[in-house]
Amino acid sequence: MDILFFLQDGLTVGGGAVSDAVNAPIAAAASSEINFLDEFIKGSYIYIPQIILSIISVYIFFERTMAINKALKEEGNFMEKIKEYINQGKLDSARNLCATTHTPVARMIEKGIMRIGKDMSDIKAAIENVGKLEIYNLERNVSFLATSAGAAPMLGFLGTVIGMVGVFNSIKVNGPDLGAMGGDMMLAMITTVVGLIVGIIAFVSYNTLVGRIGKVIHKMEARAVEFIDILEQPTN
Repeated sequence: MDILFFLQDGLTVGGGAVSDAVNAPIAAAASSEINFLDEFIKGSYIYIPQIILSIISVYIFFERTMAINKALKEEGNFMEKIKEYINQGKLDSARNLCATTHTPVARMIEKGIMRIGKDMSDIKAAIENVGKLEIYNLERNVSFLATSAGAAPMLGFLGTVIGMVGVFNSIKVNGPDLGAMGGDMMLAMITTVVGLIVGIIAFVSYNTLVGRIGKVIHKMEARAVEFIDILEQPTN
């Protein structure tokens, strides 16, 4: 009887040990999740500005992309019609065509048509001024992407420095305790990763838009030269 009691008691104790061994990782995982959430909330003063920068950057990229795509669209025979109307003296028809086209090139040519009859230097100046305004409108808010590309990583590095300060303070107070230092180390790493991701997105978006705006500017310059040639060529 004593031997059976001993075996039964041992199985009970062993079963409790096994149960504890199984439940310990679960409890540790739950504690880890809670700690991760707590640390994320603690670093929200860094994460929130980075998230705001990313949202605004994505919005500006798509909004400017649509505006630039619209600016690049043009009727294939637009300048041919303008030339035909001008040679025939139908300036009102040429202006109406420009007014219904709704592109930077059309608005620039329309201003030039309105100056027909004045000195050629005045016509060129009017076209150039409209071109500058159109370029300014195309570049609206694009500079924010450059700011975001620099500010987001800097915010990440700020979070890294703050996290490392917390690590050294934890070492000073608690000694080299990884558990105590884990939250600050997590803050240091996550803010850097998020900042770099946002910065890369903003940097690529900025350079993409600048390149496409350059195409619009080149097209505007080519059409302006073509329009001046139409005015300067002799009419039959």
